[in-house]
Amino acid sequence: MVMMETIDGKTTRLRSLIAERGGFIKQTERPSPAVDAAQKAFLNRKGNLLFNEGNIEGARRIFMTTGYSDGLTRIGDYYKSKGRAIDALEMYRLAPNKKKADELIMQLAMLIKTMLAGDGAAVKTPVPQGA
Repeated sequence: MVMMETIDGKTTRLRSLIAERGGFIKQTERPSPAVDAAQKAFLNRKGNLLFNEGNIEGARRIFMTTGYSDGLTRIGDYYKSKGRAIDALEMYRLAPNKKKADELIMQLAMLIKTMLAGDGAAVKTPVPQGA
């Protein structure tokens, strides 16, 4: 849930999130029915090419459109490797890759449990030099 800060009746937090993400992007669990098999194959090849070139967001958009589960899983793996666990979980859910989603959920649950226990093992904040 996104918390919204209101200043003069405006939802500034929501607006900044929309701007960061380039607007609204429809996300579905099913591929677009308007894409036939030949178009889907072409788009998946294009998505794989973009992914291999490092254009992860371009590949993600294509894989979400076509519902290409292997591609969505690879995007999730990439996000996870970059510390973007929530984004990775979303990709695993869309894939759907229940095994990887469940593993990540367990890891996140353990992190939260450790943080709530208050032993400080989960989060260590470096102290700036000279502080």
